[in-house]
Amino acid sequence: MADEFKTKGNAALQAGNPQQAIEFYTQGIAVDDSNHVLHSNRSAAYAKLENYADALKDAERTVALKPAWAKGYSRVGAALSFLDRHEEAIAAYEQGLKLEPSNATLQSGLSEAQSRAKSSAGAGNNPFSGPEVMAKLAADPRTRDFLSQPDFLQMLQMLQQNPNALSQFLSDPRFQDTMSVLLGVDFGAAGMGMPGAGGAQGAPRTAPTPTASKPTSAPRSEPQAKSAPEPELSDADKAKKLGNEAYKKKDFEAALKHYNQAIELDSTNMTYLSNKAAVYFEQGRFEECVETCHKAVEVGRDHQADFKNISKAFGRIGSVYFKKEEYEESIKWFNKSLTEHRTSDILKKCQQAEKVIAERQRLAYLSPEIALEEKNKGNEAFQKGDFPTAIAHYSEAIKRNPEDVKVYSNRAACYTKLAEFRLGLSDCETVIKMDPTFIKGYTRKGMIHLALKESSKAAAAFQEALGLDASNSDALEGMKKCYENQSAPAQMTEAEREQVAQRAMADPEVQSIMQDPAMRTILQQMQEDPKALQEHLKNPVIGEKIRKLLDSGLIALR
Repeated sequence: MADEFKTKGNAALQAGNPQQAIEFYTQGIAVDDSNHVLHSNRSAAYAKLENYADALKDAERTVALKPAWAKGYSRVGAALSFLDRHEEAIAAYEQGLKLEPSNATLQSGLSEAQSRAKSSAGAGNNPFSGPEVMAKLAADPRTRDFLSQPDFLQMLQMLQQNPNALSQFLSDPRFQDTMSVLLGVDFGAAGMGMPGAGGAQGAPRTAPTPTASKPTSAPRSEPQAKSAPEPELSDADKAKKLGNEAYKKKDFEAALKHYNQAIELDSTNMTYLSNKAAVYFEQGRFEECVETCHKAVEVGRDHQADFKNISKAFGRIGSVYFKKEEYEESIKWFNKSLTEHRTSDILKKCQQAEKVIAERQRLAYLSPEIALEEKNKGNEAFQKGDFPTAIAHYSEAIKRNPEDVKVYSNRAACYTKLAEFRLGLSDCETVIKMDPTFIKGYTRKGMIHLALKESSKAAAAFQEALGLDASNSDALEGMKKCYENQSAPAQMTEAEREQVAQRAMADPEVQSIMQDPAMRTILQQMQEDPKALQEHLKNPVIGEKIRKLLDSGLIALR
C-alpha cells in the first residue's frame, strides 16, 4: 500500500500541489517508515513549500535509511543550501559524489553551494551588504528618511555591488550618517571626521550652551533643511539610464547601443549585461540572450554581485527555454534562479513548466487498449482473491484511461475487501462525480459506510441508489441492514444501553448535540410522534445531527 501512496504523491507533486503530495507521502510513511524513497520525495515536497527545516529532516532520514543512495545526499545538500548552511551543503554534495562521481545533479548542486559560500564570505566584508542593512537604516532616525529618496537607494545598491565605489559618495552629507549607523561608530565625535566629508576633518562637535528660558510671543520657526544634492552618476550609469529609457520606448537597437557603451565603461557591473540580455529576449534573439546571461553571471560571481542579480540572470535563461517550449531545460534554470533568490514570479513559471510536462506525460501515457488489458487482468486477480494485485492493475488502467468509471468502482471493491475504507470511499465519490447514474457507486459507498458503522450515511447512499432503481437488490439489502443496525439499541438490555450511552457521550460532537435545547425539543417530538422524524430529516443540518445520534447508538428507530 505504501507504493500506492507514493504514486498518488508523485502525481500531486507533478501537478503542482506539494501540500497534497506531502499528505500522500505521510500516509505511505505511516504504512512503511523504512521506505527511503517516500522520505526523499516528501523532502522535495517540503522544499517546494519553502519548509526547508522539515525538508532537511526527511533528507537526513533518507540518508540514514539508505546511506549508499546518492540522491539522498542531493536532498540534504539542497535543504542545507536553502538554509544558508553552505559548508555543510558542500560536504553533503561531496559525499554523494563519492558514490556517483558523474551525477549531474550533485555536480551542479556542489558548484552552486561553493559559489554561494564564496559570495557569502565576500559579503561579510561589505558593510552595505546583508539582510540587516535596510533594517538598521530604517530604525535609526538619522537615516530613516533617506530610504524614501530614490537617489539614496541607487547609491546604496551601487555600494552593495561594489563597495570600492564609496569614494564617489564621500562628498554626500548622507554618507557619513549611513556609515555611522552601519558600523556603529560616531564619525562626528572628536577626531573622527571622515576624509572628504563636509566640514573640517576631525573638527569636534560643540555641545549647545544652555540658556535661560525667555517668554516669547510666538515660537520661532526652524530653518528648513536643504535638500541633499543628488550624487553624480558615473558615465557607465548615465549610459545605462539612456538604455533603460530606450528600452521602455521599445527602441531596442538604441538600448543595445547604450548598454554596450556602459559595458565598455565598466566591465565589472553585471547589471549592464543583464539589461542587454533583456533586450535580446524582447527581440527573440534567444541564443544571444542566453550567452549574455551566462557572461553576466560570470562577471557577477567574480565581483560578488547580489544574489538577486544572479537569480535574475538564471531566471531569464529559464524564460528563454520556456518560450522555446523546452520545458525540462527551463525548469533546470528556474530552479537555479530559485536557489539564489526565491521570487513568486520565477516560482510560478517553474510550476507552470512542471504542469505542462506532467500533462504531456499523462497524455502520452493514455491508451484505451492497454487500459482494457489491465482492467481484465485486475478482474482476474479479483476473482482469485488477490486484491493487492488487482488494485495494481486497476490503477494502471486508470492511468491509461481515466474516463472509465467502472475501473474506479472495481478498485473501490478491492479497497473494501482489504479494509482500506477511506481509499474505497474516495473511489466511490469519484465514480458518483463522473457518472451520477452509476448505481454501483452508491451501493458500494453504502457498504463502506456500513463497515464503518455509519448506518445513517449508508442509508442515504442506498436511498440514492433506490432513487435510480427502486428494485435494485444490493440497495434493498443494504437498507435492510441499516434498519437492523439502527434498531439494534432497542433490543439491548438495560446494562448494554448504559454502556452504549457512556461511549456515545464520550464523543464531544454527541455531547454538543445533546446539550442543544433545540435538538432536545426535536428528540422529544420524535418520541411522541415518530412521523416527525421524516420532517426533521428534510432539514440537512438537523438531519446530519440525527444521523450522528443514530450512528452512536444513543437513539434507535422503532
